[in-house]
Amino acid sequence: VQLQASGGGLVQAGGSLRLSCAASGHTLSRYYMGWFRQAPGKEREYVAAIMWSGGSTYYADSVKGRFTISRDNAKNTVYLQMNSLKPEDTAVYYCAADNILRQLITRTNVDYWGQGTQVTVSS
Repeated sequence: VQLQASGGGLVQAGGSLRLSCAASGHTLSRYYMGWFRQAPGKEREYVAAIMWSGGSTYYADSVKGRFTISRDNAKNTVYLQMNSLKPEDTAVYYCAADNILRQLITRTNVDYWGQGTQVTVSS
């Protein structure tokens, strides 16, 4: 599986961005897809996850109510809609895939990672 993240950029606090993660190379019907972020000097942290085929979604407390993860199976793409952005959301955002939700959320032996896309939120 190859994952290609895109959509990052510079936005003012309170603004919105939508990240995309295009997947290719393998059937993903049994996979969970997730978004993570890593700020300078900090560990990579889980943001949100979605079951590729079932649509169930999961969020870190820090983004609940502001971020929405979704997928378009026809385009093999997962999205992260980010609203009400805060300066503390500034980070490099990564997408990832694993067929075990706990492994994905805890970043334990995750099967696939995409490259990151930078999100910068100015105050």
